[in-house]
Amino acid sequence: MIATSFTTERLELLPLKVEYAAEMAGVLSARELYAFIGGEPPSVEQLTERYRRQVAGSGRPGEHWLNWVISLDGVLVGYVQATVTGDGAEIAWVVGADWQGQGIAKEAAAGLAEWLRHSSREVERPVVGDSATSAGRAFRGDARGASGNGRLRIVAHVHPGHAASKAVAQAVGLSAIGRLDDDGEELWIG
Repeated sequence: MIATSFTTERLELLPLKVEYAAEMAGVLSARELYAFIGGEPPSVEQLTERYRRQVAGSGRPGEHWLNWVISLDGVLVGYVQATVTGDGAEIAWVVGADWQGQGIAKEAAAGLAEWLRHSSREVERPVVGDSATSAGRAFRGDARGASGNGRLRIVAHVHPGHAASKAVAQAVGLSAIGRLDDDGEELWIG
């Protein structure tokens, strides 16, 4: 599975390129972005190296790292990502502080979920029991639905105190399942 460009009503989602690091370092520079996810704003050099690793992919058979930057009117404003294994995808989203509160994360994440569900019907993948995001968090167990019907199961990890990310997860059609991952984040599945 390979990330391809797609659009939503207002946004263009572009497959990640290392060349986006300089602009994205500015987008990701606000310290408040890290209140729930931890860490510090990356330097251009750190982001360049991270993007090199992400573009190269996981190297694990059956695991696909898919990353996009979000463009609004030709300006990069955030990113979405998915780690796809078996019949499951773990997704994440970040929108720069200057662009929050405009529905961009909801629109981008919903577009990503639609793209993943459409693309998953076109690609045959082996079923893998454990999946991990590129950030290294794991959802232990089969990411497929209980029926094993082949429908792509989408998972997100959301900090329990992050109301905006909960709203994004709901907009994507995910529901909290009452379980926390190893980092204390709620699992949302749909």
